[in-house]
Amino acid sequence: MIRKIDLIPSSIKLLISLSYDLASLTTAFFLAYFIRLGLEGTPVTWGEISLFVSVISSTLILFYSFDVYRSVVRYFNSKAFLKILGLLVFTSTLFYLLGFIFDAFVPRSVPIVFLVLATIFIAGARAIASLLIEKQWFDEREGVVIYGASSTGRQLVEALSLGKKYQPLAFIDEKKRYQGRSVLGLKIYSHLDVHKLVSKYGHFKVLIAIPKVDPIRLKQIVSTLEPCALEVLIIPSMSDMVSGKRSIDELREVSIKELLGRKTVEPIAELLSANITNKVVLVTGAGGSIGKELCKQIIQHNPKKLVLLDVSEAFLYEIDQELKEILLDNQSNLTLIPLIGNVQNGMLMSHILRNNSIQTIYHTAAYKHVPMVESNVIAGVTNNVLGTYEIAQAAIYNEVETFVLISTDKAVRPTNVMGATKRLAELVLQGLALKDHDTRFVMVRFGNVLGSSGSVVPLFKKQIKKGGPITITHPDIIRYFMTIPEAAQLVIQAGAMGSGGDVFVLDMGDPVKIIDLAYKMTHLMGLTIKDDDNPNGDIPIKFTGLRAGEKLYEELLIDDKAKRTFHERILSANERYLPWADVAKIVDNLTVAMSNEDVPKIKQILMDAPLEYKPDNPIKNVQENPEFFERVYKQNN
Repeated sequence: MIRKIDLIPSSIKLLISLSYDLASLTTAFFLAYFIRLGLEGTPVTWGEISLFVSVISSTLILFYSFDVYRSVVRYFNSKAFLKILGLLVFTSTLFYLLGFIFDAFVPRSVPIVFLVLATIFIAGARAIASLLIEKQWFDEREGVVIYGASSTGRQLVEALSLGKKYQPLAFIDEKKRYQGRSVLGLKIYSHLDVHKLVSKYGHFKVLIAIPKVDPIRLKQIVSTLEPCALEVLIIPSMSDMVSGKRSIDELREVSIKELLGRKTVEPIAELLSANITNKVVLVTGAGGSIGKELCKQIIQHNPKKLVLLDVSEAFLYEIDQELKEILLDNQSNLTLIPLIGNVQNGMLMSHILRNNSIQTIYHTAAYKHVPMVESNVIAGVTNNVLGTYEIAQAAIYNEVETFVLISTDKAVRPTNVMGATKRLAELVLQGLALKDHDTRFVMVRFGNVLGSSGSVVPLFKKQIKKGGPITITHPDIIRYFMTIPEAAQLVIQAGAMGSGGDVFVLDMGDPVKIIDLAYKMTHLMGLTIKDDDNPNGDIPIKFTGLRAGEKLYEELLIDDKAKRTFHERILSANERYLPWADVAKIVDNLTVAMSNEDVPKIKQILMDAPLEYKPDNPIKNVQENPEFFERVYKQNN
């Protein structure tokens, strides 16, 4: 960490040291005479003046010659002390001898008192300064302002005072009865006076000391602080502090969930347990972002057995180990069965379902990254469409009770292959739901989840920590966001609703403008965006142009006829479906085209199918012109 003292030029440090030593030696010289003779008995003749000048200048010259001023104060030790003491012994002896040369009045005790005083003033001061700096007092500790002057805020100040990292500067509190007063020597300011604090103290961190803060209120607090580009940290949760897992001074960054300020809704217990408790559950794509969270939530509701399926051995191993640790901590004897397999292998799927007597399937296995699928059309169709078809057929054959497909908002009026394949996967399940069997098919559609692989949030954080630039495809692009835990919880509840063939849509809240998210994330990390208005900012933004098949905004519904359910965050979509015979014909045509590796034909089949797939990007002719997007951004702002 760079301290303020390290930024002072060496010449200034030398001047400060020389000035201090000159003042100390002068004080020691005259104080030695005063102690011996008193004020009236101290002679002031040309002899004493010449003696004074000679002793002081000789001492400073010796200090400089023997590199006393090259020593770093914070590393002052016994060796440095003995060097100064030795030089002062020499100059004290010189003091006595020069008295004869200049015919000055020098009692024998005066050089000795001078030696003691000079040693205390010079060596002692350096020792104290070294001690203070070593303990990281003053500018060594980073300045912080505590948001919340209640008992929690006061406890935080006391805890930080014992540490070496932060120096509390002031309090901020919204309660008017506190404002203007002082607590523990720190003044309490209004939450509207943040700019005044910045002007007074410069850059500092803000520590939010409110143990149980409502998400909406936290979003309001963050919104107040964010424009000032102050890094914001939060104390641990009260439950963690009470349990002893965390101490009050173990601070954490503001999460994107808290930044968005979305208030969670209490789950309906009956819906959470309906497809899980005492049932054998299979999760495909168990090692993926959504798959992992689903597994973690499923084991909380006492399934009879949980089967983990993934094509990636590494991802499967990772989630298997995570779940085993959780089960060990909870002293649970739940059986976990990790299986490597591809959902495209229908015979293998049937074998797994039959041998494990699977009752519930959560199908998350899919290729979801738009640019990747756009460049790998055959793989995307094979996995997302045919893979879903194969495991769905196996589910029917083996009398699986419930099959839940994880879909996406990109399936609505898709402009890319990935969205088209997910919409076709929905049609496959809707068509199969019309057939005579005992498996209930449910589809759950939602938008982006925070922190998933490929998510913009971890990408931005990585780019900010590297110093930028932050890459954004378009200045006007917006997205819906939801946390992974909330999405998984709602998927489980939606999967327990409906009679079969239902498409449920999760309420994603308000859309977020990606460029606004970039600004907020940067500011909350204590940095600023570098743009025309702030040319000296820290992090630049680079507009790269919309990628192939990318939309400026996503939709969750094909029409506006969605119905409310008894869960306030789950809607029932009234989507068009096809008879199974029509769906089967599309699947057969795709199979033939893929066997011939005919990508144009595959895309044509997807466009001809009732998916509303329109791959043409209305602004594709300017995708390779980042300057265009910069101009658009400036016009819109």
